[in-house]
Amino acid sequence: MLEGRGLTLMYDLKLEEHTYALRDVDFTLKPGEMVGVMGPSGSGKSSLLYVLAGLVKPTSGTVFLENQDLESFPRKDLAKRRLESSGFAFQRHFLIDYMTVLENVLVPLNRSDHDSVEQALELLEELGMGALRDRRPPNLSGGQRQRVAIARALVNNPRYIMADEPTASLDHDTANEVMKILKKRSKESGVLIVSHDRSILDQADRIVYLWDGQVRKT
Repeated sequence: MLEGRGLTLMYDLKLEEHTYALRDVDFTLKPGEMVGVMGPSGSGKSSLLYVLAGLVKPTSGTVFLENQDLESFPRKDLAKRRLESSGFAFQRHFLIDYMTVLENVLVPLNRSDHDSVEQALELLEELGMGALRDRRPPNLSGGQRQRVAIARALVNNPRYIMADEPTASLDHDTANEVMKILKKRSKESGVLIVSHDRSILDQADRIVYLWDGQVRKT
């Protein structure tokens, strides 16, 4: 289980008035469930994802990955554990411009043997990107880059998948296909989806609502 207890994230710590991104948030994500996180802009949705992913350290509170405090891992071991257990699809994609689509998808595996390539190609085909395997990110549309980022998040069969606005750049039909793929993955993996769009979360097992960094409704 991925769990956050009492998560608080503050900015402007040197100023008299601090800016709160999160305020004492408790959150759990178990393999086998899809959880949506919703709220208005600035409510702390993306901050929660980044803290749970171990990419941002909370001001206070603790994140547990499989009952182990993330702070207990040395930095190198944490990066390795995160890569092995989690897949991330960020709103800004973070694709590597000089790599091809296929090479970008293979990054989490850090290998390019036959089985790995076949696995990556199957994901690209499933997401309608197989024919663009040799293109580079600058030559893709925003929606195409989004689909490559999703394939990269799924390629290592992670126990936890975290996606920040995964359908924001996609047309309605493609967004529905992506959500079907994520729902299918949630049978074995925990899937966390941050979104402002309630309609794409119809298949979520539960939805957590954030307002001003606090959980208001689950």
